[in-house]
Amino acid sequence: MLDLAFAELSDVGRRRGHNEDYLGHWTPASELDGRTHGWLFALADGVGGEERGEVASQTAIESLVAGFRAAPRGEAHTVLMPRLVQSANTRIYELGRAASPGGSRMSTTVVACAFRYDRVVVAHVGDSRCYLIRRGAALQVTRDHTVVAEQVRLGLLTSREAAEAETRHLLSRSLGSDLFVNVEIDDRQVQVDDVLLMCSDGLHGPIEGSEIGEIVKWNPNLETAAHKLIALANDRDGGDNVSVQLIRVRGVERMGMYRGRPYKLR
Repeated sequence: MLDLAFAELSDVGRRRGHNEDYLGHWTPASELDGRTHGWLFALADGVGGEERGEVASQTAIESLVAGFRAAPRGEAHTVLMPRLVQSANTRIYELGRAASPGGSRMSTTVVACAFRYDRVVVAHVGDSRCYLIRRGAALQVTRDHTVVAEQVRLGLLTSREAAEAETRHLLSRSLGSDLFVNVEIDDRQVQVDDVLLMCSDGLHGPIEGSEIGEIVKWNPNLETAAHKLIALANDRDGGDNVSVQLIRVRGVERMGMYRGRPYKLR
């Protein structure tokens, strides 16, 4: 069956007074839970400058974990994850509206990985990222939902101009900003020894994806890799909260689908 090892770590950084990042996970208590629900890992980064960013990020993760635990057995993750992220968005939006006096603006990024059998479904909103690290090479699975990233995709800015733009951290979408949110989904097969890495922009801002892959490759202990990544981010910048989740695939269960039902491949 699917077998995972993981480590997660969050640090306030060197210039922030409090941590607006929040991490969470749900692991199956039995082999049956692993097959009917799977595993969930999630990371959120409360939007800096917005009111109660730490409340928004914690609400997002707690909503996702609770919803995943209570989901119908066997529900497809490609269906479940957008629904759970939208539910978290609604919860944050309503909390902000209910704040007194006059409500408050609460918003956060989110990135989440749901594993089952031999697949991972990645859901995200904002600029927190997920990388797939295979044989030391890091592939960015998510794309940043920022204004400058959208401009690069449209050919309005070059990558170098985007990296130097003062608005490079301005999000084009986030949880809690509006009643509905467009959730981006990626579904892919995983292999033994793959590592999925999720992080806030406090990590991927100062550290290139290629460096992330090398650090994970040469530090097979996930706890050690997490500490080294955060230490390097703080040494190079330290101006933001920095968080990372590392999930290593130690075993998979190859499955096929027939008329919407999984069956084991031999």
